[in-house]
Amino acid sequence: KADDMISDLLNHIDGHDFQDLVAGLLRAIGFKAHVGPRGRDSGVDILAHPDTFGFQSPRIKVQVKHRKGPATAPDVRQLAGTIRDNESGLFVSTGGFTSEALKEPEKSNRIALVDWEQFVTLLLENYEKLDPQYQAMVPLRKIYIPVSL
Repeated sequence: KADDMISDLLNHIDGHDFQDLVAGLLRAIGFKAHVGPRGRDSGVDILAHPDTFGFQSPRIKVQVKHRKGPATAPDVRQLAGTIRDNESGLFVSTGGFTSEALKEPEKSNRIALVDWEQFVTLLLENYEKLDPQYQAMVPLRKIYIPVSL
């Protein structure tokens, strides 16, 4: 039931706010992340890197699709086309990926795909490190349940 409630919360976030949430999650993981301007993005919504100025590797270009339908192979190839030396790509799709899109990372070991379930897992694993503004987008409270020994 909790998974369904989390899904409902995430489904009500609009696409641009979801991009901000993905960037916030990357920051919680330890990256510096910058969301690009709204509008046409040429396949890159977020730039992430480990240092303040973006000089250190890995530099990660992130494409975010927050929709019900799956991302396609051409969607993934568009991101792959932006990847240069010392860069990697991360494609987050809440609608999942077509079977053809799932084959795209095999062509380049520098692209990772994150679907709905993987995103929720990452969110829950790093929730306490999220900035309050992102926690407010998906308000959760930790509940302790007794376990039998």
